[in-house]
Amino acid sequence: MTSPILFHLAFPVSDIAQTKEFYVDGLGCILGRESPQAVILNLYGHQLVAHLTEEPLAPQQGIYPRHFGLIFTSLSDWQSLLERVQQKQLALYQQPKQRFGGTPLEHHTFFLSDPFSNLMEFKYYAHSSAIFGDRDYGQIGDR
Repeated sequence: MTSPILFHLAFPVSDIAQTKEFYVDGLGCILGRESPQAVILNLYGHQLVAHLTEEPLAPQQGIYPRHFGLIFTSLSDWQSLLERVQQKQLALYQQPKQRFGGTPLEHHTFFLSDPFSNLMEFKYYAHSSAIFGDRDYGQIGDR
């Protein structure tokens, strides 16, 4: 495979203007096409599509089973986003923390909740092998 492959995620929102305020002004996404019913967002080169819904959007009870986000390959890039989030005063759903410290699964993480209760996780692994490998370990998440 020689061409880059991009990730696409569609998710529900109840207000397009609020979506742009959070994702563009807050997180720093690049705004793409938009219509009265949807908006395309570029999140670090990946396509998010926020679709307007009139159905009630109920918050999850915790971070599982559903959330989305990014894995940074540089700690300084992860820290830069965290600083932006703090500067823009975006609502942290879960404070920055380190999980599995001192193990091959060690990583830094924080969670955001957008205005529509969509949860996002942003993390950095100290050892890149933990992103897809290290199958000898069974820990996944905080459960």
